[in-house]
Amino acid sequence: MGEETRRIAPLEGRGFDGEELRVLPAEPATRLVLRASAEACEDLSAALGLDLPRTPKTTSSKGARAALWLGPDEWLVIDQAGANLVAACAGVPAFHAAVDVSHRNTAMLVSGPRAADVLSAGCPQDLSLHAFPVGAASRTMFGKAEIVLWRTGEDAFRVECWRSFSDYVLLLMEAAARDV
Repeated sequence: MGEETRRIAPLEGRGFDGEELRVLPAEPATRLVLRASAEACEDLSAALGLDLPRTPKTTSSKGARAALWLGPDEWLVIDQAGANLVAACAGVPAFHAAVDVSHRNTAMLVSGPRAADVLSAGCPQDLSLHAFPVGAASRTMFGKAEIVLWRTGEDAFRVECWRSFSDYVLLLMEAAARDV
């Protein structure tokens, strides 16, 4: 009695730090999939404290919070401070859908001079800086898993995926790192 059950992150203690490539599990974060019409964006942006991006493949951020454009009416909002994003949107009267997916998703931070090459081994997108600049984000595939890929620096990416696919994504990155 008295022992608490502790949730184990899907990639806890995993990752790798090799030559010119580092893959680490990201710290826990709150995640929200937000669907809304253009008319609701202003009110939702105010409620979330950052502008929802309106251009494909773009992001916006303020402090520990970021919004990634996934479609004309869809965003992934990530808060690394663990804020209740559903509550932030609850007072917005405009029609919208805000679903907390914090326990469905996990993330990996991929960095180093070989990061884009390793990700390109499983991702069909052009990840050159010209085509996918710093700040770009999109929903795409990595191998057979759907991911959300966000370029956070010239040689740095955040890879969001479903928890159930995280082991597969990490192992595929490890294999790509050996082959690239």
